[in-house]
Amino acid sequence: MSETLRSQVITQGVQRSPNRAMLRAVGFSDDDFNKPIVGVASAHSTITPCNMGIAPLAAKAEAGIRAAGGMPQLFGTITVSDGISMGTEGMKYSLVSRDVIADSIETACNAQSMDGVLAIGGCDKNMPGAMIAMARMNIPAVFVYGGTIKPGHLEGEDLTVVSAFEAVGQYSAGRIDEVRLMSVERNACPGAGSCGGMYTANTMSSAFEAMGMSLMYSSTMSAVDPEKAENTELAGKVLVEAIRKNLRPRDIITRKSIENAISVVMAVGGSTNAVLHFLAIAHSAGVEWTLDDFERIRQRVPVLCDLKPSGRYVATDLHQAGGIPQVMKMLLNHGLLHGDCITVTGETIAERLRDIPDEPRPDQDVIRPWSNPMYAAGHLAILKGNLATEGAVAKITGVKQPKITGPARVYNSEEECLDAILANKINPGDVLVIRYEGPKGGPGMREMLAPTSAIIGAGLGDSVGLITDGRFSGGTYGMVVGHVAPEAYVGGTIALVQEGDSITIDADARLLQLNVSDEELAQRRAQWQPPKPRYTKGVLAKYATLVSSSSKGAVTDLDLF
Repeated sequence: MSETLRSQVITQGVQRSPNRAMLRAVGFSDDDFNKPIVGVASAHSTITPCNMGIAPLAAKAEAGIRAAGGMPQLFGTITVSDGISMGTEGMKYSLVSRDVIADSIETACNAQSMDGVLAIGGCDKNMPGAMIAMARMNIPAVFVYGGTIKPGHLEGEDLTVVSAFEAVGQYSAGRIDEVRLMSVERNACPGAGSCGGMYTANTMSSAFEAMGMSLMYSSTMSAVDPEKAENTELAGKVLVEAIRKNLRPRDIITRKSIENAISVVMAVGGSTNAVLHFLAIAHSAGVEWTLDDFERIRQRVPVLCDLKPSGRYVATDLHQAGGIPQVMKMLLNHGLLHGDCITVTGETIAERLRDIPDEPRPDQDVIRPWSNPMYAAGHLAILKGNLATEGAVAKITGVKQPKITGPARVYNSEEECLDAILANKINPGDVLVIRYEGPKGGPGMREMLAPTSAIIGAGLGDSVGLITDGRFSGGTYGMVVGHVAPEAYVGGTIALVQEGDSITIDADARLLQLNVSDEELAQRRAQWQPPKPRYTKGVLAKYATLVSSSSKGAVTDLDLF
């Protein structure tokens, strides 16, 4: 039972009866009042395949908690399917949902004085939302990933949801016919689980495993395999033991453990969204962490895994090849992981990795040996320059042209840009600018998977650059730069770009530059007027009012007072 509720029962005498009566109605017996109350935050939903298998996992979590001597209390939280809302107005709610999830978990746990919480999530924002809440509340906690989807198959090719987005671009460019387009759509997503490549969901689950807030091997398990249910039940038991030990999230989420998480994100070729989410998680945990820390880690950690979107394999292949523990053991052996960091089991990272082989098995090529990495340095680069004085994020591996200087093609929304791409109005060498899609300007910082996939599908991925104050899907690759800060809505330089201006994206120099004189920019700035808010009521209006810059994690509780 929670400390708060237990003290009320002991000290309030007859006044304890209403508390106990309510709890008896939901299944408490006399003995249960001496057990820890453990929340099970379930993001089950049939809105998306990412979360449609979570209800049975929640039941397994309850069983594990009961078996270990805890009293589980199930409650729900929301999810938004990025894949379904992508390219629509609804996508503006995706990042917003991260904070709604965090707020809802915090509200339920603190209102009911829970002793600990096990959160189960599948889609992209479930994970950082839950972790932000865990760090805020600092009650014993564990995160359980709902599991990844198995790949779809078509004519010997593995498919993911990104295959369907790219097929749209291929169809519009006349590279495939409608029969092929529909075949890809019908076969891309075969069942339950989160998007199969090293996109945002699998990136965050892998990072949480590396950080010690999830159990080993859990981040790459298929949603539909029996081991996922077994692992969830075990997580419930581990959490009850953490409650007994008073092992709390802020004991686990430290600067060193975040370094471990980001090192793994770099090694597996993870999503740009990890940058945004770990800035927010660090903020909630009270850990000092900036954009420059990502660049520091990138320079020393190689990309070891050949995973989609730019590689060949999916998360289930990584699981069979040894999973995240194999990657972690290689990083540990080469001084790139802090082995003394504690995990939710109470053991250290080094102790958990003790029996993992030093090198990956030779009969697979998903995880490269240390001597033959995919890339010598990490893939998530922080770019700065007069177009992004606070910083911007680029995924630079697999890019054939690390530097491009070209004329700006300016669009004030994602839809405007997508229409131009599908109408074949984009030329090799262009630098596309999508603005007023930032945290405040969108609001909600939409992901640009539709336009970037259309660029790839049209065969322009190696010859066209794209910059935005919005975000990118974990499925995005190519010469693209997101999270440009300050954003256009608050008067960032990206708001001053005009059609035809020369823009330089230089990944090697980590430069994002508008090649216009300071004098000209000053004149443009003097004439610029902020646009009217797109929303004046409801969730999006509240979010736009509260949200911080993407360079601070787009958090909603920064310097409120």
